[in-house]
Amino acid sequence: MIALIQRVSTAAVHIDGAEIAAIGKGIVALIGVERGDGEAEAQRLAERVLAYRMFGDAQGKMNLSLKDIGGELLAVPQFTLAADTNSGLRPSFSSAAVPADGEMLFVKFAQKAAEATHVSTGRFGADMQVSLVNDGPVTFWLQVSPRRS
Repeated sequence: MIALIQRVSTAAVHIDGAEIAAIGKGIVALIGVERGDGEAEAQRLAERVLAYRMFGDAQGKMNLSLKDIGGELLAVPQFTLAADTNSGLRPSFSSAAVPADGEMLFVKFAQKAAEATHVSTGRFGADMQVSLVNDGPVTFWLQVSPRRS
C-alpha cells in the first residue's frame, strides 16, 4: 500500500459541489492499494502515517507525529498512486488492486487510523475535488508491501 502524505493546516473533499469531509491541522493521506496488499499492509501503513514525525517541535525540528500533536487525518482513496509509469507516456494500472479489494483495504486503513485520531475520508470511486493548504510544504511518500513491511 502507498500513502502520499502532506502536512496541512486545513483540507477538504467535495463531491458534486458538496463538502463531504474536512479537517484542520493534520495530514492528508492519498491512499493507493496494489495487487497483493492485504490487511497487514493496511494496518502497518496506518501505524506509519500516525507515527511519522513530520511536525515541528519547540525547536522547529520534525520530531512530532500526528498522534503527538493531536492532529486530524483526511484519508483519500487514490488508485492512480499504484500506476506503473516506468515506460511510455500513459500510465498502466495493472499493478493496482481490483476495486473491491482496494475499497476494503482503504476502509481497513481508515478504521485502524480512527483508533488513534479523528479521521475523515473521501469516497472510494467518486470524482472528488480535494483542496488543501500544504503546511511547509511538507510531503512524503510511504510504502508498505508484503515484500517491504
